[in-house]
Amino acid sequence: MLIFDADDTLWENNVIFERVIDEFLEWMAHPGLDRAGVRAVLDGIEAANAVTHGYGSKVFLQSLGECVARLRGRAATAEESARISAWAAAFALDHVELIPGVADTLAELARRHELLLLTKGDAQEQQRKVTASGLAGLFKGVHIVAEKNVATYEELKRAYALVPDTAWMIGNSPKSDILPARSAGLNAVFIPHSHTWVLEHDELDPDDPKVLHLPAFGELLRHF
Repeated sequence: MLIFDADDTLWENNVIFERVIDEFLEWMAHPGLDRAGVRAVLDGIEAANAVTHGYGSKVFLQSLGECVARLRGRAATAEESARISAWAAAFALDHVELIPGVADTLAELARRHELLLLTKGDAQEQQRKVTASGLAGLFKGVHIVAEKNVATYEELKRAYALVPDTAWMIGNSPKSDILPARSAGLNAVFIPHSHTWVLEHDELDPDDPKVLHLPAFGELLRHF
């Protein structure tokens, strides 16, 4: 069984957030902080909100508003709130940009193995992306969860009676895809992405023999 992450493994996602953040940092000139300082404040707010509110563009826009309030020392004005709300358009797309090689590689892998999709975030938003991708039919199951932790992978093991030695989690996030899957006894494939969200970074054990490091998605066909 091959289990796939979605955002930034199958299609581009965080690059859209980074574009908005870049515009936000330009807009949020602050007398006491440079861009890196403002970004650090925003990262802290996002980390806290991820715990209490989850993931997705709505929570992200809420974090931008809270960042304005934190840095200005007051609530965002109507004009500032309208500026933040306008960024919602960046996420209201009816298509996704598949990462090169994904469509053909997945189609071939689906002929060789059973595939699952495991993604976290706002259920409606993630389902929209799954539908827009045109890939849903390749998967035996599509699972949208609030968080990808050890308990999530343990539940997936039970639901599909997975044999850990023959089950692989494939993704770009050390924090959500690789480390918890390994803790649940699964193998993992790490395919790095240059725009992986900073809050998804973590250290991997370079000597772990059950984590396969690949430079590109298409390389999966050489191993599976």
